[in-house]
Parts: sequence; C-alpha cells; structure tokens
Amino acid sequence: MALANTPKPPYYAVIFTSQHTGKEKEEYGRTSAKMVDLANKQPGFLGVDSVRDESGKGITSVYWKDKESIDAWRNHPKHKKVKKRGRAIWYENYFLRIAKVEKDYGKI
Repeated sequence: MALANTPKPPYYAVIFTSQHTGKEKEEYGRTSAKMVDLANKQPGFLGVDSVRDESGKGITSVYWKDKESIDAWRNHPKHKKVKKRGRAIWYENYFLRIAKVEKDYGKI
C-alpha cells in the first residue's frame, strides 16, 4: 500500500475510524475498493490512507482540497447508498472527524 502523496497544506482530512462487524468481508473489500476508485474521480480528491487490523478496527483518512469537495462526496448518490449499507451491516461502531491540515511533513 502506498501512502497518499498530498500537496502542500492547507487541505482537509476526513478521518473515519470504525470497528468492522466481521460480516460479509469479501463484499466489504470489493465495495471499499470501488468507493476509493469513485472518490479518486471526484473533484478535489487528493488521496487516501487506510488500515485495518485483525480485530476489525480500521482507520481511513481521505484527503480533500476543500470543504465543498467533502460535501460533494458526502452527497454523492453511490456513496450515500454504500454508507447506508455500512451502518446496517459492516460497522459495529464508527466515528467520523473532519480536520483542516495546516502542516505536514515526512518522507515518501
């Protein structure tokens, strides 16, 4: 897995933490990959980092140019449908946070 190569700040991070129920893991994996592909085609999408451990705990950070891009993604019809399925089947619990990235540094 490659790390997201984001531009110079400022930009936004949507941080989704979750506990997977363990149900329908194969469907979840396929659907998750489709959502990343779809997000990648949206205006303002900058990248994504995602991990999930053996217990099902996961953290996904999706990076966006601005708040308008986040709102457009949140309201995308296909994304809305998948979010509904996630709440009903895949996530035991979850939390979403939106943060403005003002500084970043590292090595890629």
